[in-house]
Amino acid sequence: MVGAAVVRQLQAQSFHNLLVRTRDQLNLTRQADVDQFFAEQRPDVVVFAAAKVGGIHANSSFPAEFLYQNLVMASNAVDAAWRNGTKRFLFLGSTCIYPRLAPQPMAESSLLTSSLEPTNEAYAIAKIAGLKLCQFYRQQYGVLFHSVMPTNLYGPGDNYHPDNSHVLPALIRRFHEAKESGAGSVTIWGTGTPLREFLHADDLASGILHLLQLQQPPDLVNIGSGQEISIRGVAELIAEIVGFQGEILLDSTKPDGTPRKLSDISLIQSTGWSPRIPLRDGLASAYQDFQRELKSEQLRAV
Repeated sequence: MVGAAVVRQLQAQSFHNLLVRTRDQLNLTRQADVDQFFAEQRPDVVVFAAAKVGGIHANSSFPAEFLYQNLVMASNAVDAAWRNGTKRFLFLGSTCIYPRLAPQPMAESSLLTSSLEPTNEAYAIAKIAGLKLCQFYRQQYGVLFHSVMPTNLYGPGDNYHPDNSHVLPALIRRFHEAKESGAGSVTIWGTGTPLREFLHADDLASGILHLLQLQQPPDLVNIGSGQEISIRGVAELIAEIVGFQGEILLDSTKPDGTPRKLSDISLIQSTGWSPRIPLRDGLASAYQDFQRELKSEQLRAV
């Protein structure tokens, strides 16, 4: 989702000398493969959008994979980029790196100040290690390696797996299937009270290109919408967009995750970037993309 959005933005700005690799073409967990790629291709700029991602269920069920795969992918890529002369490396993390009870909105300075959210601790640790690698390679070797921490993302090419996807694609699929089957209700995890911030992938891509044009970007910068909505509220919004008219039920036996997670985007705004896509418009567009992908049998669900 993120990589495709970045490619679209680059192509729209007439950048065509792009090196793109899918996970089938380049296994980033294999150091020898990563070394060979960087030695042969010697990219000038890297946007590292690769990650093993998922929602609360996936993170809680597969913490070993989330920690190992994300950690080794970042380590392999950062070091190979430095050894092969990459001029600029932009690492994508996540705002889940911040403590569970970080002051809201979460500023970059709150990193490592207290305990992480247990349901995504493994993923967060791997992403913290990746951004610290970039910070210390920049500090020690003088390379322009830096990181951006996006909030919860959605958009074209999202993962709609029924169990392992993030909250927005999971809800889009669940409400769509409920409408199609004539179900009278949809059950969502938790109490519905946690507050979340969402950013369209195209807004993230525009922010990434903006950061790549800064001569001295911050080591770490948040990127988000700066607005929040409850899980219950976003479920109601998606139900309205999809056209589901049944009841929304809450399963409070399931975990809520972090109670509130709003990023402080004042730092990136001070450099001249702000988000442009309102949540309602973005969700309506995402649902249209979901329907097109479903109809063409190209829906991503892995």
